[in-house]
Amino acid sequence: MAGVIFKDVTKIYPRKSVKNKKGVSEVKKDVVGCRSINLEVEDKEFCVLVGPSGCGKSTTLRMVAGLEEITSGQIYIGDRLINDVPPKDRDIAMVFQNYALYPHMNVYENMSFALRLKKIPRKEIEQRVEEASKILGIFNLLDRKPAALSGGEKQRVAVGRAIVRKPKVFLFDEPLSNLDAKLRMEMRAELVKLHNALQTTMIYVTHDQVEAMTMGDKIVVMKKGLIQQVDIPMVLYKEPENKFVAGFIGSPPMNFMECKVLKEKKGIYLDEGTFKVKITEKMEEDIRPYLNKKVILGVRAEDIYDKLYAMDATEENTIIATVELIEPLGAEIYLHMRAGQGKDLFVSRVDSKNKAKVGQKIELVFDMKKIHIFDRDKINNLNDMDSEKAVKVI
Repeated sequence: MAGVIFKDVTKIYPRKSVKNKKGVSEVKKDVVGCRSINLEVEDKEFCVLVGPSGCGKSTTLRMVAGLEEITSGQIYIGDRLINDVPPKDRDIAMVFQNYALYPHMNVYENMSFALRLKKIPRKEIEQRVEEASKILGIFNLLDRKPAALSGGEKQRVAVGRAIVRKPKVFLFDEPLSNLDAKLRMEMRAELVKLHNALQTTMIYVTHDQVEAMTMGDKIVVMKKGLIQQVDIPMVLYKEPENKFVAGFIGSPPMNFMECKVLKEKKGIYLDEGTFKVKITEKMEEDIRPYLNKKVILGVRAEDIYDKLYAMDATEENTIIATVELIEPLGAEIYLHMRAGQGKDLFVSRVDSKNKAKVGQKIELVFDMKKIHIFDRDKINNLNDMDSEKAVKVI
């Protein structure tokens, strides 16, 4: 087994000269797939690359597989530099989004194909296929062809084809995106159990933050080809380094409100315009440099309570808001609220016992110990002026 190390890895798709509608040649800008990727995936670790479409996560994975050339930087599998190593010699196995099964071969033939190419003895091939198929629950499907399989069964075959090779590193490129919600949940659990059983390094790409949170030992959040934050799931959730990570990780997304920092007799307040809340004494020292300036207040839905069920309600952390939309989800309800004439909606996650109705005004309590404050003018990377990457202050 082996870990994977990225050192200043960049992928740039070079500019091309194209003719516009008038027949005039125009040179398009270079397209950056990813840039300055520095990351260490430890041996036997389940690492998830997550981010919106076009953030560079699949490009990063494909460079490990050898399907994309590296523009600059170095990638190691274990102690071996693999920049110029052909894909077939990298000792990796990749599972694709579209399964990529041979339609004319049955399940056994699909799973054993790579082993037969390597001239591995027949008995060993049979043993490996049998072991993998039993682990994945497809032993009784070995004589079927892909057309006779469901989406979940096809995905298991694709995973099984990777398992039999016994590679140093498994690569998964959004393997569950074509499955329905229930099957995706089941397959997530199966892949986690598989990782625990095989104890092999796995790099998994997804755009689904729920998938990332429930599966990864370590999560790498990416945007526009840059790594935003790397950490374990709960640290990303509780201690996001910037506004993008705070909004991307968690469901529903974190609520954001632009507020002015004001000093009053009773303490320091965040004034949104339609309401104001008092910050805790522990936060005052960090927020003082922002007095009379605007910051971004972030608060998660579960940290906004209905006053009827709140234990620590005070005048300083209670606001009045109007219910605009109700989303009942069984055990809990999402209330979409608007404070006064505020332009932005925010979401509160409440218990299913809540009797709120659309158009009703209710009192809400902010848990001020769990708020996040971001400097809207300070960002992580000066080469990418993006307000969503506002750095966390508190």
